[in-house]
Amino acid sequence: MSTDETRPAPAPEADAPRRTRVALVFGGRSSEHAVSCATAASVLEALDRDRYDVVPVGIARDGHWVLAPDDPEALRLATGHVPEVDTAAPSVILPTSATDRTLSVHEAGQPPRTLGEVDVVFPLLHGPFGEDGTIQGLLDLADVRYVGSGVTASAAMMDKHVMKVLLAASGLPIGPYVVITDKEWRRDPAAAMDAVHGLSWPVFVKPARAGSSMGITKVSEPQALEAAIEAAREHDPKVVVEAAVFGREIECGVLEGRGTDPTRTSVVGECIVVQNHEFYDFDAKYLAAGDVRLDCPADVPDAVADRIREMAALAFDVAGCEGLARVDFFLTDDGDVLVNEVNTMPGFTPSSMYPRMWAASGMSYPELIDELIGLALERRTGLR
Repeated sequence: MSTDETRPAPAPEADAPRRTRVALVFGGRSSEHAVSCATAASVLEALDRDRYDVVPVGIARDGHWVLAPDDPEALRLATGHVPEVDTAAPSVILPTSATDRTLSVHEAGQPPRTLGEVDVVFPLLHGPFGEDGTIQGLLDLADVRYVGSGVTASAAMMDKHVMKVLLAASGLPIGPYVVITDKEWRRDPAAAMDAVHGLSWPVFVKPARAGSSMGITKVSEPQALEAAIEAAREHDPKVVVEAAVFGREIECGVLEGRGTDPTRTSVVGECIVVQNHEFYDFDAKYLAAGDVRLDCPADVPDAVADRIREMAALAFDVAGCEGLARVDFFLTDDGDVLVNEVNTMPGFTPSSMYPRMWAASGMSYPELIDELIGLALERRTGLR
């Protein structure tokens, strides 16, 4: 009869597979800092912790990279609460070699400690210094995989002027517009405004490289134009002025195909401002949900929806986008479809239009996050 001393020791359990380590990078130096924090709150909450090790990395408004708390509630954007990355948090030290993907943390008076290697970065940055190819270039230099488009597509689609030139050259229809560069405005503001007078009123004055409707003004008369341009220039010295398009705002979500599969498109959605706002501005998007109705799928004929989805995929491919994008359209009263914008890092809370369109297409918010991380891990580093 065997005893405990003679009984064979149990075989060691097989090592569990290592979880994918994902660094969420959010905040940033742009005017969309709070929106980025709100996006991070939603993704933090939705990530499956049985599959992923999550490293929350915040970029403060002064550009300081810090290890942020893994606390979605602190990052939510709501009336009376504007989230912000704390620049006094422990510093994150980035890799300095393409052969090292290790993040380290440095706290005052303490030796640096490692966070381990990162498998993929999910850059949840909106606007300049993040969505515009800058962080993508940094990650490319370090040979780190990341979610979303690379340098060229990110930079080109962030700049509404370059985007329009590229899409129009590919035969996609866009509306009339005028560009006012910083040098043109400083040299001769009157001449710059004269060029705008060639458009029909009203017009929308926009920063060329901003999102979330930051710095946008609807201008119905020439007397208000100068103030609107100056307001846009607070966000970007380069300004785009667009002739108003009368019709409906229709959107389509785009996902890169796996491997050599074709680009995927979602059902289309529609943003309808029902009260209190002249257009779909920042407050309507993030702080006044009752003032806007998001219809998904949009109530449009099948033939129109098919045409929009085809144009969305073409815009994505022409720009060389990767991962994800939301393509915004105008459906005019005459039935014409015009491309408005291509967003390479669209609003990404569960209530944002991009995830809602994919949910209506059969892909839930957590599944969408998994798919985007999977696409990033599948992609090779370096030139593609």
